[in-house]
Amino acid sequence: MGGYMKISTQAVQIGLDWDTRTGAVTVPIYQTATFRHPGLGQSTGYDYSRSGNPTRQALEDGIARLDRGCRGFAYASGMAAITNLLLLFQRGDHLVVTEDLYGGTYRLFEQVFQQYGLEFTYVDTSDMAAVKGAFKANTRGLFVESLTNPLLKVADIRALAILCKERGALCIVDNTFLTPYLLRPLELGADITVYSASKYLAGHNDTVAGLVVAKAPQLAEKIYFLQNSVGAVLGPQDSWLVIRGMKTLAIRMDRQEANAGRIAAWLQRHPLVAKVHYPGLSDHPGHALLQSEAAGFGAMIAFEVKEPAQVEQLLMKTQLISFAESLGGVETLITFPEAQTHADIKPEIRKRLGINNVLLRLSVGIEDADDLIADLEQAFE
Repeated sequence: MGGYMKISTQAVQIGLDWDTRTGAVTVPIYQTATFRHPGLGQSTGYDYSRSGNPTRQALEDGIARLDRGCRGFAYASGMAAITNLLLLFQRGDHLVVTEDLYGGTYRLFEQVFQQYGLEFTYVDTSDMAAVKGAFKANTRGLFVESLTNPLLKVADIRALAILCKERGALCIVDNTFLTPYLLRPLELGADITVYSASKYLAGHNDTVAGLVVAKAPQLAEKIYFLQNSVGAVLGPQDSWLVIRGMKTLAIRMDRQEANAGRIAAWLQRHPLVAKVHYPGLSDHPGHALLQSEAAGFGAMIAFEVKEPAQVEQLLMKTQLISFAESLGGVETLITFPEAQTHADIKPEIRKRLGINNVLLRLSVGIEDADDLIADLEQAFE
């Protein structure tokens, strides 16, 4: 029956049947570095927690099921997960990358991996012609954010996956903003999904984690070799926290998306707001595409105020909404991408992308939408 269950049901079931000895309903936290062998040349399947830990395994199996992949991998952070994936490539390889992506990913590519001989070209991945034009003879990978950070552009994962297959490149999708509850890139043809699990998956702003899911067994073996060799794995306590968070993924996302839809519509009508970026709005350029590939629009909103002075006013005057980095938790957060999440991107690139001095990013939580709107209203006054 497992294959036919809805994502919301499967998320609740993660780790449920793990402890057959005691029947514990939640997977235990196996806080151990090593495991006793039953005999010479024998193993319980666990030898050392870097190579495998039962709590982490429950999480890895769970995310693989939700994403419809063959195997999952848990890392100490989203950046550790992306770093591990880049080790699949070799000196001289070229990757095509989403241009308005998370600033930390850009920093990793430009300031760390470029010195090891990897090449990166940044394009608008919502523009298929631009993506095709960026492919070269040595292109071995495409790294795309399913919804870009912070401008929420929509990529056609199905078409991009076909392009990658034709050109012999790996299609890697950062699906942090949408999660497998709303979008499953592997079902659309992608090879690998990656998540900052600190965000919607864990969902409570209380842990840092990264997850990867591979579609094919051969690729999964390579990723496991790298995960075990590099060792940037998620500890058992944090693995347990992510599992606990993922059990309520569906109801949190439903509430967050409903709130985001109301707030985006309210912002669009506000006289002090110049522009709202939210794919759930019918006039958003990616609205129809996302509707065709995903089960929802997510709960991230970017919006531009009319005057730079209003930025600090909003950040300082909101009382319910916290001025903080990160996203995807139950609490609503507001950030200023130019100075925070995207500060490592060169100013001239930020300007071209539209990450400017009037752009704010809102991660909408599960509070009552009326209270959130009232908080924004008083901050605007």
